[in-house]
Amino acid sequence: MLYDKSNDRYFVLGYLTMFKNVFGSGFLVRTAHVILTWVITLILFLHDTDLRKHEENGRLVQPVLFVLLVLVSVLLYFAVSLMDPGFILNDDNGLQFTLGTTEEQQDMIPPPTSKSLRQRRCGHCLLQQPMRSKHCQTCQHCVRRYDHHCPWIENCVGERNHRWFVLYLAVQLLVLLWGLHMAWTGFSAADSWQAWLRSNGVLLAAAAAVALLSLTVLLLLGSHLYLVSLNTTTWEFMSRHRISYLRHCGADENPFDRGAARNLWGFFCAPGGSAVVWEQVYFREGSDPV
Repeated sequence: MLYDKSNDRYFVLGYLTMFKNVFGSGFLVRTAHVILTWVITLILFLHDTDLRKHEENGRLVQPVLFVLLVLVSVLLYFAVSLMDPGFILNDDNGLQFTLGTTEEQQDMIPPPTSKSLRQRRCGHCLLQQPMRSKHCQTCQHCVRRYDHHCPWIENCVGERNHRWFVLYLAVQLLVLLWGLHMAWTGFSAADSWQAWLRSNGVLLAAAAAVALLSLTVLLLLGSHLYLVSLNTTTWEFMSRHRISYLRHCGADENPFDRGAARNLWGFFCAPGGSAVVWEQVYFREGSDPV
């Protein structure tokens, strides 16, 4: 049995990337996120909210479920933040496409010496870029099915972690809306505005932060679900006029769109272990690359 050293190289680089993600520039961002999450949770339990009332009365179902949901959101945050989004670490991508195409499709592909979609190389890391990939200046890697670099998680959102990013947004939105409702139940009446602010000021600040975050996450989740239903990415949606395989398409034309139902099914339910050869999808849809 032949021993493939490239697999060891891939896993070593993957672990080094995870180590760099944990203790690199994103360490402060992740620490701030975790601290803010648990501080707001603690505020909700220290004030006279329904969470505290249920806890004091021995009805622990709601408080326990809330804490567990917060914990799940934090774990998902770290999973998405530390996960390999689909970094391209070697030049084996073009061969997979060549072996998977028909002779007619290969005839449509220009020879390696010409400028073509298949032979496009990154000007930074000098690796072949599969279709829909892009080099991230922050991560210093090309990323498969690149969506965007998210400063919130200090990581790229790409082919391998995009669905988990959307799942994280959904869970985080649920936590935020539940927390906002709990904060609303904790406001107490007072004789004057000054007295009300003294007794509710901290809770009001927490509620304002949660409301702002809820709106942000709601917009992010809605935009990502919309783009997923079209089988397009944030990068493709914003920069299609500069992308070689989309420049020739009309404003409403997307060579990867297979209908909303199939797009959503493929995004959430397709096996995530292997990379999609988007060149096959592109040519199968009958597009004529320029």
